[in-house]
Amino acid sequence: MSDQNAELLELVRSLTDRVTAMETEIKSLRLLHTEVPEETMVAIAAAVAAYLGHRAKKRQAHFTTSRNWQSGTRRSQHVHAPLHLR
Repeated sequence: MSDQNAELLELVRSLTDRVTAMETEIKSLRLLHTEVPEETMVAIAAAVAAYLGHRAKKRQAHFTTSRNWQSGTRRSQHVHAPLHLR
């Protein structure tokens, strides 16, 4: 029984050492953390999207030819085309 206790105690000590090492590593990573500019994040997101095969579409302003805003909005809501293709 004492062999088991000694083995368990040694395992707990090794796990404690590993956790302590990880905590110090995390603290050092937090010190290195700096703010990333939004332009850089957009560029990274675009590169990842392109790598995954998403093809960007050119968008332009769409002005309706209807007389008022309400009827044009209502008509666009009743269109059954998928939103991601509009």
